[in-house]
Amino acid sequence: MSSAHSPTFPRFQLGKQLRELREQARLTTEDVGLQLDCSPSTISRMEGGKVGIRRSTLERLLEIYEVTDQEQIDTLVVLARQGKTRGWFARYGDLPASYSRYIGLESSAAEMRDYEALVVPGMLQTEEYTRALLAASTGESDETVEAHVKARRERQNLLTREDQPLQLIAVLDESVIRRSIGGADVMRSQLKHLADMGRARNVTVQILPFSGGAYAGMAGSFAILKFQDAPSVVYAEAMTGDIYPAADDVQRYADVFENLRAAALSPLESIKMIEDSSN
Repeated sequence: MSSAHSPTFPRFQLGKQLRELREQARLTTEDVGLQLDCSPSTISRMEGGKVGIRRSTLERLLEIYEVTDQEQIDTLVVLARQGKTRGWFARYGDLPASYSRYIGLESSAAEMRDYEALVVPGMLQTEEYTRALLAASTGESDETVEAHVKARRERQNLLTREDQPLQLIAVLDESVIRRSIGGADVMRSQLKHLADMGRARNVTVQILPFSGGAYAGMAGSFAILKFQDAPSVVYAEAMTGDIYPAADDVQRYADVFENLRAAALSPLESIKMIEDSSN
């Protein structure tokens, strides 16, 4: 997978630049909405990268913002065209909107920093573990569960692709490796896979031991996505999940993640704990 297979990253970049242009023009979303005959929330959705933007709408926006630099216009037109393509994940059925946006951005990320409080990170799950987890937590049909399993498996290709594989740093609460999901055989296989992946050159796994007591980040899991040519974003999990692109939010989560890493066992100690748990 690459960004070429996902419209999310181009939409995100386009929306960010359009927001900057609007702010430079000293216009509110209400001002622009009046000129486009649409609601302020529609403008916000465009700027948030949540929807694709038609060529005609983009051209009208650039007129409103008085953009005349042809190179800049051409760049925005390309982003708009890329943002109208169909995401690779669409073939796996309906996914929550925020989650679809997240895995679309994930496809273009250079590095992921993932903290998980309850379950193995999706990038490091075995099919059997994923299947058991989804069957227990979603109440979906077997067909829908299988579609989601396949989608997660395709996401994992980011870690093993030959061209610039995704760099993953995962910090897990010890409860992740202690909680049995899918039965003893499924969990044993999952722990072996987790330990094996923890030895990969582009993957780091660290465990936060129970003995460490309370720590920052216990409120919920989150992931920070870093890009080569764009600002980082945070995906914070809840019942629905949400994406936070604001620099202040990203820095706050980044600080928490560094504190989690400092409190966790070393990668070698973590792999040993995982292997001991599987025996």
